[in-house]
Amino acid sequence: MTDTTASSSDRTARRNVIVLVLAQAILGAQMPMIFTVGGLAGQALTTNPCFATLPISLIVLGSMLSATPLSNLMQKHGRRAGFWAGAAGGAVGGIICFAGLFYGSFPLFLLGSLCTGIYMSAQGFYRFAAADSASDEFRPKAISYVMAGGLISAFVGPQLGKLGNGLIDSPSAVVTAFAGIYMFVIALNVIGSALFLLLDIPKPPQPSEDAPRGRTRMELLKTPRIAVAVICAMVSYALMNLVMTSTPLAVVGCGFEQNDAADVVSAHVIAMFLPSFFTGHLIARFGVEKIVATGLVILAGAGAVALSGVELEQFFIALILLGLGWNFGFIGATTMLAGAHEPHERGRMQGLNDLLVFGGVTFASLASGGLMNCSGGSAQQGWVAVNIAMAPFLVLAGGALIWLVMRPKDEATV
Repeated sequence: MTDTTASSSDRTARRNVIVLVLAQAILGAQMPMIFTVGGLAGQALTTNPCFATLPISLIVLGSMLSATPLSNLMQKHGRRAGFWAGAAGGAVGGIICFAGLFYGSFPLFLLGSLCTGIYMSAQGFYRFAAADSASDEFRPKAISYVMAGGLISAFVGPQLGKLGNGLIDSPSAVVTAFAGIYMFVIALNVIGSALFLLLDIPKPPQPSEDAPRGRTRMELLKTPRIAVAVICAMVSYALMNLVMTSTPLAVVGCGFEQNDAADVVSAHVIAMFLPSFFTGHLIARFGVEKIVATGLVILAGAGAVALSGVELEQFFIALILLGLGWNFGFIGATTMLAGAHEPHERGRMQGLNDLLVFGGVTFASLASGGLMNCSGGSAQQGWVAVNIAMAPFLVLAGGALIWLVMRPKDEATV
């Protein structure tokens, strides 16, 4: 790519980044809200505490199931169509969750959570959309800037959650505590969807008969660099979700207030996205492998702090480290993946990646509730079990990364 072409391409990319940052900030504000209250509302609606985090697991399952259809939709009709579909799923999910709370129906609440996962999946493609029109040099920065939009949502989401708590006066304690929050979820999806009118990402050209078909999904996964990128993304995201899902239950279960849990989650989400202002620069300077490795080490540090005790400051420190480790690990893995496949393989590979990533996150979310509520006699014992479970997966991702680095460069990309 010539300098002139890169400059023109990056002007468009920068404009799209602004739109996607705003989308992360506005629509993304629903994610810390629903992840904070999902387990608490589930605990209030279900008769079995082992199923308390099932609503969060259903959100992630919905994201996993919709990843490939959304990717195919974007490949055929463009990013805008996929992002509108995601916002529609988020709004419908919010409506159904509101109804589930109003009627005291756990199954209905689970159905709404499943639909909400469609938005979560669409949000995951914002980072890829940022890279679509970017030059090789600007790509990691574009991805990083878009992820940084989540910093605003980290402030906005928990504060809206606090406003929603008690917004509706009802004889039902569940409705009073949580229904107002889902009213904000619905509004964010409706208002935020208008942003996508401003995107300037052309639809992918339809391949001609003699156009290269690219590698099959299995061939892509057999490429060492792609395989390691997927593994590191899965582990970074799954472990973050494993611990974050249980955090509100652990904080409240150890004697603190629901608003304390919201503040801990807010600090965590800030740590997830604040480093994004410089993560892309660090990748460009030190290389993506070193940044991913740093993320895995920080995730291990988060587990160590969590195991050291259950004072409120330990929850804060552990969750801040968890967010920072996720940022380096996940953005690094995304950058590694974005540069390891051809444009005509984009829809196939990105959909497969998010299917696998959110499959791992679904498993982690399901395991989180069982470990937290059913592996000991107290919230503290459950919290210990959650954090010990991180260890084998960190070893897996670290081993895969070392294996990639030790291979000759010409073998790592084929």
